[in-house]
Amino acid sequence: MSEQLLKMLDQIPVFGGLSPDSLSLILDNAQTHQCQRGECFFREGDSAASMFVLGYGDVVVLKRWQDNDYVLGHLQPGDCFGEMSLIDFQPRSATIRAEVPSQAYEISVDSIHKIWSSDPEQYAMLQMNMAREVSRRLRVSDDSLFEKRVMAEEFPRDDS
Repeated sequence: MSEQLLKMLDQIPVFGGLSPDSLSLILDNAQTHQCQRGECFFREGDSAASMFVLGYGDVVVLKRWQDNDYVLGHLQPGDCFGEMSLIDFQPRSATIRAEVPSQAYEISVDSIHKIWSSDPEQYAMLQMNMAREVSRRLRVSDDSLFEKRVMAEEFPRDDS
């Protein structure tokens, strides 16, 4: 894989603190996927054993509820998606659809396990980084949910 791609990974929080050797191991086993506008990298409910790093393009994160799709957000080059599956081994929690021609690098659970085999400390760092990213997203969701529930007056105010 290219030096440019290694530099991009080095700037992504999920890969922060990993050695160049570990990043190279990840990239050497990464698969490149391209989607045209309207195509999906994966759909909510799909089985999962990998994460992706968006190389170029723009993708939208969609969640389905009562036969409607809702936009949760947009991702830009350098953003990761699908990493939850490497932590909880559950089906995909959302759909990732290309808004423009897009390319992403798929990093399989097998690639992650190769790091574990070669350098357990680097593996632990990667797992901690993924957990931090998932935790960060959970905090954003919690704050948003709390704000909406306060606005709807679902919580009593403590005026003591």
